[in-house]
Amino acid sequence: MNTAITATNFNFPKQKSFYKGKVRDVYNINDELMIMVVSDRISAFDVVLPEGIPFKGQVLNQIAAKFLDETADIVPNWKIYTPDPMVTVGLFCEPFKIEMVVRGYLSGHAWREYKMGKRILCGELMPEGMKENDKFPNPIITPTTKAVIGHDEDISKQEILNLNLVSKTDYEQLENYTFALFERGTEIANKMGLILVDTKYEFGKKDGKTYLIDEIHTPDSSRYFYKEGYEARQKHNEPQKQLSKEFVREWLMEKGFQGKEGQQVPKMDKAFVNLVSERYIELYENITGTEFIKSDVSNTISRVEKNILNFLKKPYK
Repeated sequence: MNTAITATNFNFPKQKSFYKGKVRDVYNINDELMIMVVSDRISAFDVVLPEGIPFKGQVLNQIAAKFLDETADIVPNWKIYTPDPMVTVGLFCEPFKIEMVVRGYLSGHAWREYKMGKRILCGELMPEGMKENDKFPNPIITPTTKAVIGHDEDISKQEILNLNLVSKTDYEQLENYTFALFERGTEIANKMGLILVDTKYEFGKKDGKTYLIDEIHTPDSSRYFYKEGYEARQKHNEPQKQLSKEFVREWLMEKGFQGKEGQQVPKMDKAFVNLVSERYIELYENITGTEFIKSDVSNTISRVEKNILNFLKKPYK
């Protein structure tokens, strides 16, 4: 039986609105708090796949909570408390209309663009003569728009400023935060024998102050390689051993699915669902250096609701 949680439908005191993202269910409490329930949904190519992945929500939530704490000296973040393994409660912020994607290596989407002959991505030059998974001379930021429905789109810094999506002052602050967070994430990954290949950060504002929001350095928002053997694999043109959901994208592409119109999402059988779950747990243990303790899933929805309600009864300021 698949114990994954793919939907919630709570009604909390002072709840003003509910937003269902690709993975997260977000409850707005009186424009003061955001309750983020990290479901077990999984998305690829901006499409939510039909099957949930057991323990995925717990993995994402606990990794994000850990790294929000470990980067709070760089940029203030939205997190207040994690009342449940699948839940974070934080400040209600107005999100910026872009996501800051930072890349240290030519992988994933960047490689797919490069392979088609493109050398400029979001206004950033990608040098000639690179091969898949080579390290860039310096990390590059390749922002995307934030799509409510459908695909996020690549966008350059100049386009962001021309469209007034973000002010010049705010954007330059986001750039600085992004590079600093990526540097910290790289250092943490290196200590764990991993390479942080690329990742994305989301930011928001509250009372004129910028906060890091949502998740950070999780396998949904980031790509990791194993450091050991990286150079040898590059030298011999071998695929890199990685921890990310890229293998899910590759599985989908093998089945003829890339999220394009008219394409049918292939069915994920039980064995593949369990494999994906194991890969998420593997990343958790590798990046945190701690054993993953599976939460009780006998009645997850009731547990989550009870833990959130208990938190809301307490003063949080």
